[in-house]
Amino acid sequence: MMMGRSKTISANDLAGVDDAARDAMSFEEFFRLERDHLCNLLTLVTGDRSDAEEIAQDAFLAVWEHWDRVQLMDNPAGYLHRTAMNAFRKRYRRAKLFGRIAASLPPKATSAPADSTVVMSEALRALTPRQRAALVLTELLGFSADDAARALGVKPSTIGVLKHRGRMVLKREVNEPDA
Repeated sequence: MMMGRSKTISANDLAGVDDAARDAMSFEEFFRLERDHLCNLLTLVTGDRSDAEEIAQDAFLAVWEHWDRVQLMDNPAGYLHRTAMNAFRKRYRRAKLFGRIAASLPPKATSAPADSTVVMSEALRALTPRQRAALVLTELLGFSADDAARALGVKPSTIGVLKHRGRMVLKREVNEPDA
């Protein structure tokens, strides 16, 4: 595997390349050419190299899954970058929503302050899998009750019951001090 400096493939780069040559470009070659550039751009956007690499992996996976169509595009790198930015925005929205949910819960009495993510993760463990799924699908991922019900194979009214019971458990978990 060649580990050289990355170069972005653009429509201009492929202008002189005939369709057969462009079609013949392997995903591996595209990955080698784009990897470093995308990670560097995402590091600037996220401020964190490991987050940038995770988002880049997700974007490359999405492109790889549709490579037969993406390689035929005028600008496959543009599609990759748009996919990566969409993944970043989705991750950012989820983190922001997760933070709002964690902040809305009353703090659990502990001897040391805990990260809200840890508190939320511990509280979610007290839920049944169905309660947890209903809350995560509707509150964190923004599914409607109908969509969540389809995903879980239950009635929409069941989603409401699961959410209500789950919230009651979360309230109890967060308010009870550790024994």
